[in-house]
Amino acid sequence: MPSACDSLIDDIEDMVSSSDPTPHERQSARKSIIPRSRRKKELNNEELQVDSLIPGTQKIWMKTWGCSHNNSDGEYMAGQLAASGYKMTDDPTEADVWLLNSCTVKNPAEDHFRNSIKKATEQQKKVVVAGCVPQAQPRMEYLKGLSIIGVQQIDRVVEVVDEAVKGHSVRLLGQKKDGGRRLGGARLDLPKIRKNPLIEIISINTGCLNACTYCKTKHARGDLASYPIEELVERARQSFQEGVCEIWLTSEDTGAYGRDIGTDLPKLLWRLVEEIPEGAMLRLGMTNPPYILEHLEEMAKILNHPRVYAFLHVPVQSASDSVLMDMKREYCIDDFKRVVDFLKQRVPGVTIATDIICGFPGETDEDFQETVDLVKCYRFPSLFINQFYPRPGTPAAKMEQVAAHVKKQRTKELSQLFHSYNPYDHEVGERQHVLVTEESFDGQYYVAHNKFYEQVLVPKRVEFKGKMIEVDIYEAGKHFLKGQPVEHSKPFTPSIAAPLQKGEVSGLMQEHLANGIQGSSFLIGSSSVDREALKKLGIGLALAAIILAFIVEKLY
Repeated sequence: MPSACDSLIDDIEDMVSSSDPTPHERQSARKSIIPRSRRKKELNNEELQVDSLIPGTQKIWMKTWGCSHNNSDGEYMAGQLAASGYKMTDDPTEADVWLLNSCTVKNPAEDHFRNSIKKATEQQKKVVVAGCVPQAQPRMEYLKGLSIIGVQQIDRVVEVVDEAVKGHSVRLLGQKKDGGRRLGGARLDLPKIRKNPLIEIISINTGCLNACTYCKTKHARGDLASYPIEELVERARQSFQEGVCEIWLTSEDTGAYGRDIGTDLPKLLWRLVEEIPEGAMLRLGMTNPPYILEHLEEMAKILNHPRVYAFLHVPVQSASDSVLMDMKREYCIDDFKRVVDFLKQRVPGVTIATDIICGFPGETDEDFQETVDLVKCYRFPSLFINQFYPRPGTPAAKMEQVAAHVKKQRTKELSQLFHSYNPYDHEVGERQHVLVTEESFDGQYYVAHNKFYEQVLVPKRVEFKGKMIEVDIYEAGKHFLKGQPVEHSKPFTPSIAAPLQKGEVSGLMQEHLANGIQGSSFLIGSSSVDREALKKLGIGLALAAIILAFIVEKLY
């Protein structure tokens, strides 16, 4: 008897009996079959549920405090976020994420920063913090649990925001190095959204060589680290190709530029002026007296250049040598006077802006009077007066403090002196060329600057924006001049390309190139793309279409 597993069929064909239809009959029968339509899944008007935490779909509001270096960092962070899909908004209430870019120079700036964090958490917003405060003091109680972007890590802002959106806390506070040498920071060719499409802020270095006893910024930015000249020149060149007509050079101390990489500021400036188109202008940032002293001759020549503003910000902080010594400023008041006197003699009309701290620890009435006398002597047209604030962790915070009411009184007295003179009255009746770059706060005028970087208000005519125009000065105020356009004088367009629109991301072409589209011929302001790049793009689109078709098939 055969077992249960023994086969009774010798071959698979033996399964077909004589009563089964033949292959020909089966084929003929198909013609009479009507296929049954598959019904699509009923959606009942329900929307597809998409994960609301997918990074890159949120709105971001960013607030920046502090110096132009911090503003440049903010522009870079906004550009990278927008390029990755996030939407930047000016309305904090509609934003999903608040990106707060802080300043650590004074107590009030940090207070505003802290209050903004509190407000964001009360409104249940995701918070990411950046800038000098968290870099210098990441363990502060009010920063606990927040994501932090270090001042040298701004090129990774998208990663940090992505994780913050998911509810994760990420902290990137490291320094960028190459072969053990500290770098200036993130790449200069990253995407950015310029606050003003006509003005490019370029950080030429980060950190400084000083150790001022009152300064908290040193704790955040560290020692001097300069960008190579070629990278800075290329950044300027790219900016002009995007319609920028004014460049600001910035850092914690522009005068110290290059000392860590075997070069100096004048060498950089002579290279940059070669790139500046006619009608565009370059503005130098703050430089401390010790470093500008070494280059006075060259700096005077550069400031006289027609495409460089005859403007220099040289902070004195105090006119008392004993106070300067306690501040560890590494110069005496005679050094400062030598810089100012030399530049005034060699650069007629030059604007010297300076800073003064009132009520530094140990400052006597006699010390303060020396500062008052300095202001009376030079009548600085631009004077930044700061009441001393002891910053945590600085040597000055441990010194014997001047009484609060005395600091306030000295600040008030110096402010009254500053407002007692009008530095621009002598210019009424002059004819000047001015570069128009922005709108006044009240929206009534366009703001331009003359060769000496003095603010000139001109009529708000759209054809003036981003142009060099000729005006007759008819009025002078404490902080401004007013100019009437010269009749029949045509505005001169300095840019070599049309400027970007407000909110438009710059540098995207360079970013594509840096990320691996090699051999392509992307041109700024051009639609020229070579076949290889198009081929790669086509392959990517085809693959995306296949994936999309598969998803649709599964849904329906």
